[in-house]
Parts: sequence; C-alpha cells; structure tokens
Amino acid sequence: MFFRIHHRLSYTYERPVFLEPMALRLTPRQDGSQRILEHHLRLEEAPAGLSRVLEPDGTDAMVAWFQQERDQLTITVDMLVETLRCNPFDWIVTHRGAQQLPVTYPEAEARSLAGCLQDRTDSSVRDWAQAIADGVDGSATAFLSALADGIHHGFHHVGRLEGEPTDAAETLRTRTGACRDTAMLFVAACRSQGLAARFVSGYSMHHPPEVSEHELHAWAEVYLPGGGWRGFDPSLGLAVADGHVILAAAPDHHLAAPVSGRYRGTGVGSSLAYLIRLQAAEELGELGVPPQPMIPS
Repeated sequence: MFFRIHHRLSYTYERPVFLEPMALRLTPRQDGSQRILEHHLRLEEAPAGLSRVLEPDGTDAMVAWFQQERDQLTITVDMLVETLRCNPFDWIVTHRGAQQLPVTYPEAEARSLAGCLQDRTDSSVRDWAQAIADGVDGSATAFLSALADGIHHGFHHVGRLEGEPTDAAETLRTRTGACRDTAMLFVAACRSQGLAARFVSGYSMHHPPEVSEHELHAWAEVYLPGGGWRGFDPSLGLAVADGHVILAAAPDHHLAAPVSGRYRGTGVGSSLAYLIRLQAAEELGELGVPPQPMIPS
C-alpha cells in the first residue's frame, strides 16, 4: 500500500516567546513493515539549527533549536510511504514461555524490553485483563485479538483533539475514550499479563466512525519472540497490517508524540492548528507518482 501524506502543524503564541529545543518525530519508521520513498520537512521560519537523531527506542527524529523569540511556528511535512505487511499474522512464537499467559521472555530479551514491561496496572484493569485471558484459556496470541476486539466492540469511541491520554483505569470505568486512551488501556492490560507493550503514533487509512477527517492516530505494539513487534489497533479492533503508517513507538507515550517541546513566556497562552491530508492507494500511479524506485530525502 502507498500513502501520500501532508501534515501541517501551526503553533501560535499570544506574544513572542523563546522556544526551547524541540523534538520532531515526523519521519516514518523504516523497517520490514514500511519504507520511506519521499520525505520533506520544513519549519517556518527556519530554526537556528536542525539535527537528525536516533532516539532510545529507535525513533528517527529531528531536534530543532532556536535563538530568537517568535510568536508563531509552522511545521510542514510531506511524505510518500510504502507499507509492506499484507498479513499481520505471518509469524510464530518461538519461545515456549511466550505462548501462554502470563508471558515470560528469554533473559536477554527481557532486559532489552524492560521499559515496555513495567507493570503499574490498576487492579481493576488487571482483573479485567485476567478475565479476557481466562476466556481464551491463557493463549497469548488469542488474548491479543480478543483484547483488541473487546475494546472495539465494548467501548464508546470518541474524538478528542487535545489533552493527555486518560488513565487506563478511568477509560475502563467509563468504557469511553479516544484512540490514545484505548491504546493506553491495551498497553496496560498486556503488561499485566507479562506482555511487553508500547504506545504507537502515526496515521491510518481507516476512518473510525467518530472521526470525520484524517487525524493523527494511536495504537499499540506488542513484542513476541518469533514475531517481533506487532501492532494492534483497539479503536478499530484489528491487527495492524499495511493500512497504518508508523511515526514513533515508545514505552512512554510522551516519547511517541509527533512534537515535544516547551517555551518560555510568563503568562503567555498558545494554540495549535493542524491539517492532515492522506491518500492511500495500491499502486503508485493512483497517487500520480511514476512507478519507479525512489530515494528518501
């Protein structure tokens, strides 16, 4: 699947402020599930400096820094991405301890996955996850599908443009949430069963019923030996294949935000406006692009 994506973010401040260094996670991940064919990122007006960095969880990010005060900042990214995973279940579990819940990992993998295994799950979420696990006889793979399906069909999904993800226990209590809320609930439920899980941000060609236009989307990834990191989208109730484009994934959702930064200005308010245009097609020609090899820029 091919995606042509235009994403613009415009920050406006009530009066000039000083912007602290800013992390921009607007470069799609490149791995066995997707590759970048074109990528162009612009900041208006240009920052004092811009450096490409690799973050702790493998996110390809840009760090921008500034020298002069400003009252607005616009970030624009245009990209062409090919997603490669047609079958989300083309894997097997190669470690016996990861076949049944609660999952255990080989020692070396467990050390590497430590940040995605930290279990601070509320007892209500833990009990709910255990009931789902009991319903699939403790099968780790069946649990993941049942969890995604249960959240999709059992919760009221809403659009919420601003704010932090809701605490997993609160999302479970109200059975209501935006995609980032249900993603956090999915992560918490998985961790309570010993599954390494992390938060993902990116784009999806699928429109949830509560969304009238394209927005940044959130879902979860779970690690299983033999399968690696695999995506599950609880707001849509599916295992992620080639209909999603990943920007960033991290055990802490703050490190998967498309933009992270602060500004200095006492009592100064700010606002954010954004626009996402997304086209998806099975052939490059359907996007008006010649079907030839391309090199990321």
